[in-house]
Amino acid sequence: MSAHLPVSPIVLALALAWVAPPAAAQSRVAPAGRPVIQVPRGQGVERAADLEKLSAEVLRTTREYRASLEKLLEIYQRDVVTLSELVEVRRELLGRDVISRRELEVSEGLLAEADAKAAETRRWIAEADQVLLEAEVSEQIATLPPLPTGGYLATPTLIRFNGSAPWGLAGAAKIQRFFSARFGQPLPVSAFGQTAAHSRIGFDHRNAMDVAVHPDSAEGLGLMDYLRSAGIPFIAFRRAVAGEATGAHVHIGQPSRRITARR
Repeated sequence: MSAHLPVSPIVLALALAWVAPPAAAQSRVAPAGRPVIQVPRGQGVERAADLEKLSAEVLRTTREYRASLEKLLEIYQRDVVTLSELVEVRRELLGRDVISRRELEVSEGLLAEADAKAAETRRWIAEADQVLLEAEVSEQIATLPPLPTGGYLATPTLIRFNGSAPWGLAGAAKIQRFFSARFGQPLPVSAFGQTAAHSRIGFDHRNAMDVAVHPDSAEGLGLMDYLRSAGIPFIAFRRAVAGEATGAHVHIGQPSRRITARR
């Protein structure tokens, strides 16, 4: 007789029951995105103060949004662990003809759903990280002298190239073809045009594309070399702290401008 691993009473009870585990069965919705904060109209110093307050506020609320996603991810990850155990137990019970195949399929479907929700939440967290980094570095860019056409700038935080070639999202296809041919994988686009995350933090990203590669990786270096040779403007965002890559990406296009007011 083959030995069986001990199973917790809760998982065994769930395996024999038709209903799904309460944690997995509940429908969870990601925290709602906060509306874009409108900047009061003003002039001179007063307007500059308004923009400074706006910057601090949107960064704070976006960090809160990211923290709420982390909590949501923890819940989904617990669901995945519980449902993985459930699937294994039900497979064993099916082999003994204790349950039907349909009961196993139900638990497998719940596991796939929990996995998908966890993956989606990770994407939302990665998007928030990228936008936060872009916002932080954009504040630094605003303090630097204007970069001339064809100019190149590298700092511990960013790499910027002010290419002269006309750029629009329609040009994304040729970059995708280059990347696929060079690295044998699709271009990992993390933001194409305006996204909810960019709107939340008040950035105009309508004519830009973000690629989820670290600037110092082989893919990042190869992509930047291609963009420079084609004259396409870009900003590569990296963290100043060694070993910290959260949010690092390559932004293709001119720097995102802050949306200061809407008519």
